[in-house]
Amino acid sequence: GLADCALPLLSGVLPTFKPEEAFKDVVAAFLVGAMPRKEGMERKDLLAANVRIFKEQGQAMDKVARKDVKVLVVGNPANTNALICSKYAPSIPKENFTAMTRLDQNRAQSQLAAKIGVPVQNVKNVIIW
Repeated sequence: GLADCALPLLSGVLPTFKPEEAFKDVVAAFLVGAMPRKEGMERKDLLAANVRIFKEQGQAMDKVARKDVKVLVVGNPANTNALICSKYAPSIPKENFTAMTRLDQNRAQSQLAAKIGVPVQNVKNVIIW
């Protein structure tokens, strides 16, 4: 586990399935869990499953996390999940939520390069909003 890494900044690990216990007084939250899209699954079904997950996490953070917590959402669709989470954590500033959308950025950069017929490294300043 993480303790085996002997990380100097890791002060402890609390395995739990209770969101309020997990988010109690946290300074940073990395939300990596999301429902993966399964074969034959409609986007609306995927969104509904992720709403349940990120609503619960947002509500728990709103209740017990520090109000200056920084939240990084990794689980896809990361930008949508970050928005859902922030909606249910109204006491935490919206600017404290961010989404890791590097895959989306890489895809956009690759598609732009293919569309205009240039090497991908020639496509600069791609921003996903």
